[in-house]
Amino acid sequence: MRLFYAIFLPEDVRKALVEAQGLVARYRGWKEVPPHQLHLTLLFLGERPAGELEDLAALGHRLGRLQPPFTARIRGTGYFPNEGTPRVWFAKAEGEGLVALAEGLRQEVLGLLGPEALEAGGDKPFKPHITLARRKAPAPRVPPVVFGLEWPVTEFALVRSELRPRGSVYTILERFPLRGEHGREQEESLRERPEDH
Repeated sequence: MRLFYAIFLPEDVRKALVEAQGLVARYRGWKEVPPHQLHLTLLFLGERPAGELEDLAALGHRLGRLQPPFTARIRGTGYFPNEGTPRVWFAKAEGEGLVALAEGLRQEVLGLLGPEALEAGGDKPFKPHITLARRKAPAPRVPPVVFGLEWPVTEFALVRSELRPRGSVYTILERFPLRGEHGREQEESLRERPEDH
């Protein structure tokens, strides 16, 4: 099955991005991502055996216990590729926890399943973004859009993607709350330590 780890968006952020999608909706060459599918991919795994699901879910829970919640922001839009004919129009995301989470997943999957499990995602550096539309035929670029969006990221998910004639269908298989318990345990341990006299 085709799998990826991702962060899905709260309703207010999704509404703002859907409004921006109206800029490409007027051109037939662009196809907008359906609102309920707007997400930020942390790690794409591609086709994986169903037998790995349990380990991938355990990995997500383990990382969620270590990673505290954080704030993500969306400031503007961009294209892949940036030069020449674009294929993807996206909203740029940022936030300290995004890279830590994506890199944590990458390292955990590498340790669990080996380098072959990372081949589907390629070796390009992680660029946090939310795909807004894909270009299916000749169509112009739209001017940049500036956002002032932010939201608290409190969980991420393991998602199954099924390719169907009318488009991909995403199914959230498991959600992983961000707890940062490791840091909290350390703080509590320090508070409980008797004062030196």
